[in-house]
Amino acid sequence: MSNLNIRPLHDRVIIERLEERTTASGIVIPDTAGDKPQRGKAVAVGAGKYENGVLRKLDVKVGDQVLFGKYSGTEVKVNGKDLLVMREEDIMGVLEG
Repeated sequence: MSNLNIRPLHDRVIIERLEERTTASGIVIPDTAGDKPQRGKAVAVGAGKYENGVLRKLDVKVGDQVLFGKYSGTEVKVNGKDLLVMREEDIMGVLEG
């Protein structure tokens, strides 16, 4: 996302929710039905967090699809897009494959 005008600090990650949800049988559930998705894509990541005077880089990279808790992060609007800002520790996992 080249037009993102925000750079997260320290161990924060900017997440764009992945809106489309599909059931196990392949039925697509629209965003307006039910809860917001708990899956997203990392669009920006901070430099890392200092631990004992050493910078620990984040495990999450730009472009990773991640899972997060239902109430994780802070919702912000940047360039008309709804995004979430959260600490890396609030991300439960990175989807691989």
